[in-house]
Amino acid sequence: MDGPGLDRLAPVGRETVQDRIYRQLRDALIRCRFEAGEIFLAGDVAQRMSVSSMPVREALARLVSERALEAMPNRRVRVPLLTLERARDIAQARSLIEGELAARAMDMLTPADIERLEALTVEYEETRESGDIASLNHAFHFHLYQAAGSSVLMPVIESLWMQAGPYVRAAAKLHRPLTDSAATLHHRGILSAIAAGDKEWAVRELKADINQAFAILERADPAVWDTDNGGAA
Repeated sequence: MDGPGLDRLAPVGRETVQDRIYRQLRDALIRCRFEAGEIFLAGDVAQRMSVSSMPVREALARLVSERALEAMPNRRVRVPLLTLERARDIAQARSLIEGELAARAMDMLTPADIERLEALTVEYEETRESGDIASLNHAFHFHLYQAAGSSVLMPVIESLWMQAGPYVRAAAKLHRPLTDSAATLHHRGILSAIAAGDKEWAVRELKADINQAFAILERADPAVWDTDNGGAA
């Protein structure tokens, strides 16, 4: 996996500062940059991004309201700890909503869309050891979902991906197949289903792809869970 998430943040310009800070943090969460339990101090984030603390606090508060981060004492904010209950809830929500959007997209995909999905899968397979696989995985899924043209469901999916990021990161650290050729097995299945025009097959492959990371965590040592918050079964 990549190094500490804050090391990957870049300075932000003066225009629309709060939105740009929010987008960087949101995208970093979606792309699994942050560890569960990682702490944010507004001053530290502001220094890293070369901005003042106020827009950072506003961006962090926005992410807290979306449940991607959680407020702590002394004005600290952190990535939520891992709980088994929440893992199952996120996996189920992602499967339901993303499955629906994938089914809708099947009727809307153009040859150019399918070519792009194939290219992203090939790039993932060829660069899985050195490339940014989290970004490639995100690009594949979101290109598929955007074809459905739903302005209502896309923000819901983005929110779920922010919440899922620390779980996917934890699973990838526990199990190598998330970074080897098996990681694109279900992407290939989705492409085959698209070629066959089989929505049910596509949705099954999509749900299997979503659930593989959470299945790894289900089998993990109980030490990965935040048992103080009722996360362990």
